[in-house]
Amino acid sequence: MTSLLLAATPIEIAPIMETIRDKKVLKQIPDIDVLIGGIGLTATTYALTKYLHLKRPDCIIQAGVGGCFDLSMPLATVVAVKNETIADQSVMELKTLKTLFDLKLLPEEQPPFKKGKLPNDTALIKLFKGKKVNGISVNEITTDKKRVRIYEQQFSPIVESMEGAALHYVARMEKIPFIQLRAISNYIAERNKKKWNMKEAISNLNEELLKLLMNIQKKY
Repeated sequence: MTSLLLAATPIEIAPIMETIRDKKVLKQIPDIDVLIGGIGLTATTYALTKYLHLKRPDCIIQAGVGGCFDLSMPLATVVAVKNETIADQSVMELKTLKTLFDLKLLPEEQPPFKKGKLPNDTALIKLFKGKKVNGISVNEITTDKKRVRIYEQQFSPIVESMEGAALHYVARMEKIPFIQLRAISNYIAERNKKKWNMKEAISNLNEELLKLLMNIQKKY
């Protein structure tokens, strides 16, 4: 079993990189490659596609932090994303957000989409024991409260990232099992970083990541 660990930045997976230096740990997880894909959908899509031209892993694990729409969910909670959408690949028309599917520019069932979404329907997501939620990916981090309400009404998201949809799109097209893990570092539209919890989010993310890798090794 070979796996690819994908992250936007090195800091998000720094703890797991330190942990897997232990030979005892290495025996308990799959063979693993690490790819730092960069920030954003474009960088991630390019990096991941280029990697897949060279090597085809049995599964892809994306790990990172993200913002949260649900104020009742504690910061540093780790979730897996079951459905992804590119939220700002859209247009505002008469105060209504319309996606490419609403505009009939793209069929809702055109691969890799299903009903206009990028779902994770692989068995890999079942190995994560935490919450599975809807996510959106954006090119511009959401800070406007009106835009927050629009996204909530349109997509019912829990987490927001800048890379998730790239993983879902490429992995579904290539038919490779995948999972996206997100640790909540902040609430959406909260720009006061003193209220963020990046340190604990990264710590919890890497703890769950190690558990997932061990579960994959046991399962396969």
